[in-house]
Amino acid sequence: MLGRAALRGALAGLAGTAAMTLAEKVEQQVTGRPDSYVPGRTLIALTTGRRLPESARPPVVNHVMHWGTGATVGALRGVWSASGLRGWRASAWHTSVRLATDQTLENATGVGNPPWTWSRRDQVVDVAGKALYSFVTGAVADLLVPMAPDRRRSTRS
Repeated sequence: MLGRAALRGALAGLAGTAAMTLAEKVEQQVTGRPDSYVPGRTLIALTTGRRLPESARPPVVNHVMHWGTGATVGALRGVWSASGLRGWRASAWHTSVRLATDQTLENATGVGNPPWTWSRRDQVVDVAGKALYSFVTGAVADLLVPMAPDRRRSTRS
């Protein structure tokens, strides 16, 4: 049952990633902010142990990490939905998981910089994007994943 919930959560995570990506593209049109290739450089560092220079722009690997992280963290949200952790509160908590996942991987590999060193605009954009991801992922997961029978509230008093 949890495997099915994780798979459905991964699909929900892809939906959340699509929403986040679309919002980022709209935001970039307004602000002129360039694409980030930190996810791709992070995946290369995780898989090979070597860090690419900041000028490296690995687009395919970037997409693999971007969508893969969305699906993986979405799988967790699917398990949460099955376990009774549902609704907007679960999605708010899930936002912190998504942010922590990215920051842990990026900073542990030395590819990223701690968020407190970023501009305020970059902090707002990142948190807003991850929140959008988590709320869309949560809404889809809550639709796709039934709550485990032992987690359903009894109608008896």
